[in-house]
Amino acid sequence: MRANYKRLGTYIREVVEKNSRNQIEKLLGVSIQKCFIPSIANTIGTDMTTYKIVRENQFAYGPVTSRNGDKISVALLQECDCTVSTSYTVFEIINHNELLPEYLMMWFRRPEFDRYARFMSHGSVREIFGWEEMCNVELPIPSLDKQKEIVVEYNTIVNRIKLNEQLNQKLEETAQALYKHWFVDFEFPISKEYAAEIGKPELEGRPYKSSGSKMVWNDELNQEIPEGWGQMALSEIVNTQYGFTASAEQECVGPKFLRITDIAKDYIEWDGVPHCRISSAELSKYLLKDGDVVVARTGATVGYAKRLNKNFPKSIFASYLVRLTPKVNIYHDFIGITVTSNQFKEYIQKVAGGSGQPQASATLMTEYKLVVPQKNSLIKFNQILNPLLNMSENYQLEITQLLQLKSFLHSKMTKSEATA
Repeated sequence: MRANYKRLGTYIREVVEKNSRNQIEKLLGVSIQKCFIPSIANTIGTDMTTYKIVRENQFAYGPVTSRNGDKISVALLQECDCTVSTSYTVFEIINHNELLPEYLMMWFRRPEFDRYARFMSHGSVREIFGWEEMCNVELPIPSLDKQKEIVVEYNTIVNRIKLNEQLNQKLEETAQALYKHWFVDFEFPISKEYAAEIGKPELEGRPYKSSGSKMVWNDELNQEIPEGWGQMALSEIVNTQYGFTASAEQECVGPKFLRITDIAKDYIEWDGVPHCRISSAELSKYLLKDGDVVVARTGATVGYAKRLNKNFPKSIFASYLVRLTPKVNIYHDFIGITVTSNQFKEYIQKVAGGSGQPQASATLMTEYKLVVPQKNSLIKFNQILNPLLNMSENYQLEITQLLQLKSFLHSKMTKSEATA
């Protein structure tokens, strides 16, 4: 055993408390993102009295590691008590004056712990990281004050990341509301030039459609659009590309590897996204760039999309994603907002076919017909949108820097100063 490292089994004990009186209804599971999540199991007719209770500050983990993408599902409960299925092992720290639950959970979040757990797993049919293996984990356990200091630093970083992600989500919602106002409801502000042209200068700045401005029927779109506007297929203004075919590898130090499960989230949890081995030649081909939009093309998440900016971590995209890249710079932001809109997602989900699950090819995606405003309207929309996008990029830059600090703090746990 390395100096200053202690055997975890000395500090933890297994807990087997059954829900014998059905006193707890909340059933949770544990994800590979190392948090408790609502269970999707069908419990109709299930005897819930056999399920295990997890109390606040107790841990639960799934011993089976062979189907977890090289990650072990383990989490610390920091909410009210819940139940979990009997497939989970529940344990607790014996003495919180010797080892803090939050400090131990930090150790479990390290990629090195996942690699260790996979390496130590065993079994012919299913590979298991059993209770004995968990107890044999070795880790540095510094003084309680040092543990508290590290946990406070870590939580400060995590909370700031969450705040920035929430702010970015609000900015995205604002951008989507603006897009809908202009290009779905056609309530963009009437320009000074148009108001003068129709002889009603008092209408300047008023919403276009509700102010009685002229609308014309468009056969291709099967709807009315503002006079002077047109329509085109998405294929006319974007290039498409399918993603890279490879397996995600948590231990690899290559670029982030975005998959359809990452795209479907409100925001991408970059610290939980796995990496991928890729040659330098292939990297240049699949590396995502500022303004790229990636769209899920299969499964339950078909049509979900994300727009990437210059401050996102270095990333490539998986084969079940399609990259859309603007051909013309003026459509750069317009395309990003269009493809990430609910209107585009609903269109893709409606037309996606497939015998087993929904499928949407790049060709099908780019058959999407979109309303194209006059150039001056598009320029004004971009001018309004750009400050929102710039704020989002700044928040993302801070998130990227905070993730680096978070990784540094994880590595700091193994250093001699952490065990002082």
